[in-house]
Amino acid sequence: MLAFRLGFLDIGWLDLLDIGLVALLIYQIYNLVRGSVASRVFVGYLLVYLAYLVVKALGLNLMTTILEYFISVGALALIIIFQHEIRRFLLLIGKSTNLSSNRWLRRWLLRDFNGTEESTTSLKPILETCKTLGAEFSGGLLVLQKNDDLEKFAASGEVIDADISKPLLLAIFSQYSPLHDGAVIISDGRIRAARCILPVSEDDELPPSLGFRHRAALGMSEATDAAVIAVSEESGRLSLALNGELFTNLSQLELENQLEKYLREPKNR
Repeated sequence: MLAFRLGFLDIGWLDLLDIGLVALLIYQIYNLVRGSVASRVFVGYLLVYLAYLVVKALGLNLMTTILEYFISVGALALIIIFQHEIRRFLLLIGKSTNLSSNRWLRRWLLRDFNGTEESTTSLKPILETCKTLGAEFSGGLLVLQKNDDLEKFAASGEVIDADISKPLLLAIFSQYSPLHDGAVIISDGRIRAARCILPVSEDDELPPSLGFRHRAALGMSEATDAAVIAVSEESGRLSLALNGELFTNLSQLELENQLEKYLREPKNR
């Protein structure tokens, strides 16, 4: 095996590969916990470990023993502290390896005998509803299914199973409607359920001006590949959450373009 000497070390290509993979893993973990309380806990744990190395090198036996006990339970403590980040990491891995999320495989699976693809949800009534809700300063939260199954979230609300229409969506989000709290879930061209409960993001980087509706939109996009539209009740502004990222203060055209790009798949020629 090819190798070269660096000082007193013999480094081979497998060693370089190992170092590269560890560096990539650390970078991904950093991106996952960046800006959260967990990142500060992680830094604190590293400092304690560095302190342990120093006191062990200095021969401070009592302090070394105390820190050894602390570090021995550190793995379990980190699992408890980082449970939300670990869950997000596993969800990201699951989504990235999901065969149904592969664009080319999905195209092939969705073809019928005429070579056409499965019909997608019409965005026009949804966009018109968002425009009206924003103009009237009425809050709204709409979840548009992509690939992931949203059945458990739909089960948390009231099942509707109706065709998508602007009047129906406006009636649901009316302040006098018993269904206006929570989210509306839309899939396969139909309104599946209303007043649905969504997971709430714990991202500390979100501005304080963004309320519960936006945190729910971001949380849903972290847990699934759905596109989530949030209409602010205070400002009427439109926001869109995709894959754990929140795009705020969107114009009607920007919202339409992002949804088209994310939800629509190119047709085969």
